[in-house]
Amino acid sequence: MGEIKTHRTGASVDEMIREIADDARREDCVTLLGLMQRASGAAPEVWSSGLIGFGTYHYKSASGQEGDWFPVGFASRKAAITVYLGVSLEQSAGLLAKLGKHKTGKGCIYIKRLSDVDLAVLEELVADSYAGIKRMYG
Repeated sequence: MGEIKTHRTGASVDEMIREIADDARREDCVTLLGLMQRASGAAPEVWSSGLIGFGTYHYKSASGQEGDWFPVGFASRKAAITVYLGVSLEQSAGLLAKLGKHKTGKGCIYIKRLSDVDLAVLEELVADSYAGIKRMYG
């Protein structure tokens, strides 16, 4: 079984945000930082691979692999901002329908610009996902 590559780094969240070259993307990430902190009640931390996570939980998979992960987080990627929700999005179909322009993956939402989405709906998605992870893992 391989070692888990994603972990907390101790790096500065503010510095990571400041290093985003595109002004509009940087402002979106500042907005998202506040939104996710409010919705989760957790302080942001930098994780490897350019991730900013809020909170932490310990998991153990069916294969026996275990580690720490964040309930919710985001990353500024080349094509879009990826919002990691840590839960299946199937139960969030109603909220996702109201979110605005986005794409989804397994447990994540891809957003080009925050102006494309309803921030109140996004905050509700983040809060629901954070609470769901905390219920499952404590």
